[in-house]
Amino acid sequence: MVQAGSNKGFLTETDIITKFILPAVIQNGWDNLTQIRQEVKLRDGKVVVRGQVAARKTVKSADIVLYYKPNLPLAVIEAKANKHEIGKGMQQALDYAGLLDVPFAFATNGDGFIFHDKTALSGPIETETSLEEFPSPEILWQKYCAWKGYTDAQLPIITQPYHDDGSGKSPRYYQLQAINKTIEAISAGQNRILLVMATGTGKTYTAFQIIWRLWKSKTKKRILFLADRNVLVDQTRINDFQPFDTAMTKIEKRTVDPAYEIHLGLYQALTGPEESQKAYKQVSRDFFDLIVIDECHRGSAAEDSAWREILEYFNSATQIGLTATPKETDEVSNIDYFGEPVYSYSLKEGIEDGFLAPYKVVRVDLDVDALGWRPTKGQVDKHGEVIPDRIYNAKDFDRNLVIDERTQLVAETISAYLKRTDPMAKTIVFCNDIDHAERMRRALVNLNPEQVKKNEKYVMKITGDDELGKAQLDNFINPKKAYPVIATTSELMTTGVDAKTCKLVVLDQNIQSMTKFKQIIGRGTRIDDRYNKLWFTILDFKKATELFADERFDGIPEKVMITRPGVIMDEDNPEFDDEFNATDNENEDGPIIEDPSGEYQNGSDSDDQWTDTGGELGGGGEKEPFIKYHVAGVTVKKLAERVQYYDADGKLVTESFKDYTKKTVQQQYASMDEFIKKWQSADRKQAVIDELEAQGVIWQALEDDVSRDLDPFDLICHVAFDQPPLTRKERAENVKKRNYFTKYSDTAQQVLNALLDKYADTGISEIESKDVFKVTPFREMGLPLEIVKKAFGSPKQYEQAITELEALLYNHDQTA
Repeated sequence: MVQAGSNKGFLTETDIITKFILPAVIQNGWDNLTQIRQEVKLRDGKVVVRGQVAARKTVKSADIVLYYKPNLPLAVIEAKANKHEIGKGMQQALDYAGLLDVPFAFATNGDGFIFHDKTALSGPIETETSLEEFPSPEILWQKYCAWKGYTDAQLPIITQPYHDDGSGKSPRYYQLQAINKTIEAISAGQNRILLVMATGTGKTYTAFQIIWRLWKSKTKKRILFLADRNVLVDQTRINDFQPFDTAMTKIEKRTVDPAYEIHLGLYQALTGPEESQKAYKQVSRDFFDLIVIDECHRGSAAEDSAWREILEYFNSATQIGLTATPKETDEVSNIDYFGEPVYSYSLKEGIEDGFLAPYKVVRVDLDVDALGWRPTKGQVDKHGEVIPDRIYNAKDFDRNLVIDERTQLVAETISAYLKRTDPMAKTIVFCNDIDHAERMRRALVNLNPEQVKKNEKYVMKITGDDELGKAQLDNFINPKKAYPVIATTSELMTTGVDAKTCKLVVLDQNIQSMTKFKQIIGRGTRIDDRYNKLWFTILDFKKATELFADERFDGIPEKVMITRPGVIMDEDNPEFDDEFNATDNENEDGPIIEDPSGEYQNGSDSDDQWTDTGGELGGGGEKEPFIKYHVAGVTVKKLAERVQYYDADGKLVTESFKDYTKKTVQQQYASMDEFIKKWQSADRKQAVIDELEAQGVIWQALEDDVSRDLDPFDLICHVAFDQPPLTRKERAENVKKRNYFTKYSDTAQQVLNALLDKYADTGISEIESKDVFKVTPFREMGLPLEIVKKAFGSPKQYEQAITELEALLYNHDQTA
């Protein structure tokens, strides 16, 4: 081990870690194979999107994370080069420690450590220690256990490792927090647990790791995983739960087989309106000791739900509710049943961390939606039905009244967007009902004849009533399958469809429920770098995206259920919740019935086939057959079309990439002088370009928005600081006019002039590239080293010539 007194000012940060930090840590008892991890990437880079271009911001990794066991992080060490003060990395270390939910953080420059200890009961929180005094694993673990208040009985459960498949995959930081907080709560005797995690953040994988650790530690021996759709159960069994192997079974034919330990089942396969259908009663009340309820905002949220009876029957079991959208209304509450979430991870957090895709919203307003449509007196529809005389508006269209031209214009807008971006981009079109989905499918087929001739499955209706459509769902969500490309649907694809490569979500459905809106948006939030799926577009025809402005969209769920015996909630009640009165295919928590639409098994979320003509909220009035009127010959036009982007604060903003860049650069540089100083002092301008790119400046998008003839320097000075720019060609010509090259040999002048021409064509990166001599006209001059020596004498003199050339190019007088 190198002594602390050695001269280390010349060493890099990596050298400091290798020669000083790791030896000090290992010497004090930490196992290099199982307890020490270097360069731990806790976040992915946030994706920034403008136009049709996106890029990831660069993120830093934690230098060292120390673990008691692989699933139990204890401390973060952040190292800096020795030229820095010993505690310089502390704020960075505390940021990483917060993500990992650990109380210990260390900062170092190789001379010693600054130790931040959140468990300290008295005295200073931060102390300085020598390299030799670094605390051992046992010391930190004891302090950690005391801080957490663990009992001896909890430790075997808490220290049980998560499942490791050998591929190197491990839970992300937020998944690890969710797993550990759940295990912690259960080990402390908590029996009702709620986990809130945004769609696409791996709820099922998190659930698997929780179950695995409880099962392996024999804390829970028989487990039931409940979902409300076959596709959810099958995806879970085949993918995340596969390691359970022969211990696992899917409940089918209303039979619970006690020979298995892990049971996956549909609510609908376990219960029903008839006593003979209540398969869960085949086993005793204490048969299951752990139940995990997927999408618990649905069936199990309401007290009178038929599905809730399963949970109440197995009342003694620990029950974990999983959801991206906890249901909190005046009448229904997940929190009332499960308690406050033990952990929440929001869509905003996922986007900021780079684990979820940001969205671009294209809002299209149609005149007929905004102004309404009224039939002439006695007008009949295409089927000879007299249309009741009133003004029909956006909520009526495709539910009570069909206008063919409206359907056509929506389909034309979808097709035009795909044609100018990517005709093969996976697209989900959410329609009001199955009839609407079929008409939209037909319109899209007729508008895309070339694509349909290539493959008739280019557009498919995927709804619960269509077996051929449902059979294509797996192909739609499989990134390796090109077809279907466009899926029209109403309810079937609202939740639980893991469409990782979905790039376009079309909203032509009346959406009043925040729960449903969040679930639909979740269809596009998954990222798949392998298939270049980094962001998605929402094409909104129904003003549904106004819900983004609602604080409930990504806020902390709060219990709002009001329990008042005998009080009927109605629209005149000031505490009435719009979500409860939502009629857009929402019957989430009603009794299990036969489903006329076929969208949901046994009737959850069935389409309305009848309309209420009277009575209070909740039913009881006379009913009459529902008639949907169908007209053609109506002129429908677009009133407006605008583009909005996800902003840093989670809000939608309407701005060009020019505006975004200006804001980003001004956060980095307070003035143009500060930027110019940084640019001119940089040994290589590419370093500044890369740094701005890491902050979210997408150079291609900026060039598209401003000009392709400008250098990055001029783009920034012009966009961020309103300076008149010079083109690359103008800068190159200004240098040539100065006759500066006359001090060089003819060969050197030839090289420098050629470099200026390269700069004028492609920019500063070309001059600084080591590969520039491999292309015309340089390769005709000889090998790179030969050119350098012949023209400049040595590589060092060549580097000096390039530095002088760049100084001339960016002479401050030229930017005035």
